[in-house]
Amino acid sequence: MAQLVVPVPSRAQAPLDKTAVKMLGELPEEPQAQSALNGATGQQNTAAKSKTDSQPGTGQAEIALSGGATDAPDAQPAHISGTVTDVDGDLIPGADVVVEGPDREDRHTTVANDNGMFSFDDLKPGIPYQVKISANGFVDWTSSVTLSPGQFYLLTGSALPIAGGVTSVTVTVSREEIALEQVKIEEHQRVLGFIPNFYVVYDRNPVPLTTKLKFELAMKVSLDPVTWGGVAFMAGIDQAANTPDFVQGMKGYGQRVGAIAADGLSDILIGGAILPSLLHQDPRYYYQGTGTTKSRTIHALSFPFICKGDNGRWQPNYSSLGGNLASSALSNAYYPDSNRGVGLMFGGFAIGTAERMVSALAQEFILRRLTPAAKNQH
Repeated sequence: MAQLVVPVPSRAQAPLDKTAVKMLGELPEEPQAQSALNGATGQQNTAAKSKTDSQPGTGQAEIALSGGATDAPDAQPAHISGTVTDVDGDLIPGADVVVEGPDREDRHTTVANDNGMFSFDDLKPGIPYQVKISANGFVDWTSSVTLSPGQFYLLTGSALPIAGGVTSVTVTVSREEIALEQVKIEEHQRVLGFIPNFYVVYDRNPVPLTTKLKFELAMKVSLDPVTWGGVAFMAGIDQAANTPDFVQGMKGYGQRVGAIAADGLSDILIGGAILPSLLHQDPRYYYQGTGTTKSRTIHALSFPFICKGDNGRWQPNYSSLGGNLASSALSNAYYPDSNRGVGLMFGGFAIGTAERMVSALAQEFILRRLTPAAKNQH
């Protein structure tokens, strides 16, 4: 802006009073003041006069005070848009969406369209907005955002969980229930699909049997029709070999059937249920299935002498040994006199133990391949 410099005599160096200011603002209308100015400068400032004439009633002081300043333009509004979905990515049309700022006038609401989409325009930048999304049957979702001038903000992550939905389930099962399920699996283990093979465990982490399950498993094997078919078959072999010393004919055959059934029932009840329950031992064979052939062979041959306790530790197999010995001792009550005695009792005990060793070897190396229900067990 051009300024008019006015020299003033030394006696006028004092500050101008209100009258002087008024006079200065009325230069175009006061000839005396104009003449004094012309005399002091010795020349007329044409440019200043033209400026003054073009704006009547406005003096140089007013021009200096205005300074020519202009107001800054308003910031550009911001925008928010997004799509409402559930946690599975399905659209939620009709959801209520609220954008709320610190002031009451900064609150905006809308409803998601049929495609779950919503948008807000003309939002103030630079202030914190709280975005809240709600819908029937869903948990409310909230987020905070501060927008920049002219920003088009795409709101993401607005996935609403189902109200009352369960994100995790903790199932508590007792050891008895687990053991029961394991026994049910074992009761389907049959060699070639029909011969009972219940007393072997293929599970890597079996649960100890309860007393009830030990007796139920023993009775399951004893009463199985295939078991009785085996008894009848073995009685026929003994009849042909004339051993033990029963008579021949149907009477002798019946006696042999009874003796073999009594041997098996007493052995399995005493060695597989009664003693295991009293001594807290597991009567089942624990299939190893891995390792060298030597280690698997040793594991199988040791079965009649070592077993798992209900505490999960290996211990002497008193149940198996005691069951064999008790069964051989009871046979003195129903075998012919010629087949009784301490020697025959211990002979029967030795034969029973050897049979268990052979059976364990078969379990470790052969029978699993022939048991369809066991092939997929780990």
